[in-house]
Amino acid sequence: MKKAILVVSFGTTYPETRKKTIEACETRIAQVYPEYDMHRAFTSNMVIGRIKKQEGLSINTTTQALKKLKSEGYEEVIVQPLHVITGSEYHKILKQASAFKNDFEKFEISRPLLTYHRDYEKVIVALKELTAPLKEHEAMVLMAHGSEHPSFATYACLDHMMKEEPVQICCVESYPHLEGTIAELKAQGKTHLHLYPFMLVAGDHATKDMASDEEDSWKSQLIRAGFVVEPHLVGLGESPKIQDIYLSHLQEIMTKEA
Repeated sequence: MKKAILVVSFGTTYPETRKKTIEACETRIAQVYPEYDMHRAFTSNMVIGRIKKQEGLSINTTTQALKKLKSEGYEEVIVQPLHVITGSEYHKILKQASAFKNDFEKFEISRPLLTYHRDYEKVIVALKELTAPLKEHEAMVLMAHGSEHPSFATYACLDHMMKEEPVQICCVESYPHLEGTIAELKAQGKTHLHLYPFMLVAGDHATKDMASDEEDSWKSQLIRAGFVVEPHLVGLGESPKIQDIYLSHLQEIMTKEA
């Protein structure tokens, strides 16, 4: 039986972080499941187009990848999203993939990083390993993307679960907002902030909106607010513990009863 795992992410136009995050996750999956062929798809048509123009590299959408797998005679296909929440991009996968549910003997769609309570607990453990132990005056600030999808509450839930930790999550789009985080950090007496993207890759948002010297970047806003700021361009996909969570999702979907 020909078997494939289709690893689907939003994508990124930054080749270096793509290799450290998306490719790293794909490599881990391939190591654990050598009997499956690895295939890649991105959900962002804009990213796909820019990569084609800038690098001459063609990357499939979910629909294109599944059409290819069907035409090549694959009988078992497992789709593993690398998205962070069950938001609009994940539902885009579900919508596109649903057209192929009867085209393979076995066809399953796994879930993104944060879905069930146990996922949140595992992510919290992974985040604690991002930095060395923080001093009393230090805190970690995580830049999440945010969403207009109802699943935007995922970020606030995770933030609430970490309320005893020196970690704050806020979003580029939607809630929680950076302004409220600044006020909370000042009330806690924090003066030194480690700024990380809470995204699979350290791409455009992390490089420009978070860590740049532009006037409206989070780094600049936090410095103006009186903090010492240390940005870290490290995507979640670089973390072996985050990779382990995606692998655990795959394991669950592989072993579930029909």
